[in-house]
Amino acid sequence: MGPVLVEATRGDRVESRHRGAVAVVDAEGGVAFAVGDIEQAVFPRSAVKAIQALPLVESGAADRFGLTTAELALACASHRGEPLHVATAESMLRKAGRDASALECGAHWPRESAGLRLAASGGQPTALHNNCSGKHSGFICLACHRGDDPAGYVRPDHPTMRVVVAALADMTGATLDQSNRGIDGCSIPSFAIPLRALALAFARLATGQGLAAERAQAAARLRAAVAQHPFMVGGTESFDTALMRITGPAVFSKAGAEGVFCVALPTLGLGVAIKCDDGTPRAAEVATAATIAGLLPDLAPAIAHLVRRDIVNWNGITTGQLRPADALA
Repeated sequence: MGPVLVEATRGDRVESRHRGAVAVVDAEGGVAFAVGDIEQAVFPRSAVKAIQALPLVESGAADRFGLTTAELALACASHRGEPLHVATAESMLRKAGRDASALECGAHWPRESAGLRLAASGGQPTALHNNCSGKHSGFICLACHRGDDPAGYVRPDHPTMRVVVAALADMTGATLDQSNRGIDGCSIPSFAIPLRALALAFARLATGQGLAAERAQAAARLRAAVAQHPFMVGGTESFDTALMRITGPAVFSKAGAEGVFCVALPTLGLGVAIKCDDGTPRAAEVATAATIAGLLPDLAPAIAHLVRRDIVNWNGITTGQLRPADALA
């Protein structure tokens, strides 16, 4: 069982404790900071979308189809399904000569207020509303550029997916095969990867160190796109969007499911990987903000509200706080 990373209080008492692990690694694999078991293998899920988007850029597909910086940012996104997200994914597909019927991510209602607005308008969700539709649109663009039939692109044996998985393996240095493979919520392969290896991948994403020139340039281009369009990566109620609007290019942050976060810190040349054992997103957000504040103290005052967060009830009364525990304080 990992150490306590985050506490939730009610009044003066700790009501919940969220355990986990944090790995901070440089681009050569050196561990700069660690809490808990950083060798544990976890499914990063959506946290690695920027790495999965590298082939889209380095292959020349993004340039061939004239993808904008906003569209590149959406390829790295877990978006809220707001109208701009939907329109941008649709634009990516149209540039590749496809439409929403090519998406194999499934449809679900948008999250939070976007879903309420869609329901109030009488609309129904489509695959374009799926929080992974930008990533999947990028896969389809890559497949069309390569001359692959996009049909079945979510399968592990599809030639386009093999290229995407190879990029993840190269960046992490981990072996990715059927022994550690599962299926993600959007149906693509997901692999259990050690936290240390995930942090290494994001240090490489942050610096380009140890990468071929084309891949290093692709990493820099994706980071710049996200810094320019943080709304695309999440949306109105997204932690990633809120954080990166404040920090700009100094931080690239990406949430995964089940309490996973990965972060690239270009100015420090470091990558961060975090896992909350109980999979609680709000605890993982606090752990991420606390880790960033500790590593980039100049930014700490600006993100203090993300490090310590009031818990407010339906009457607007503050009932407690989410705060980093001693392991991160």
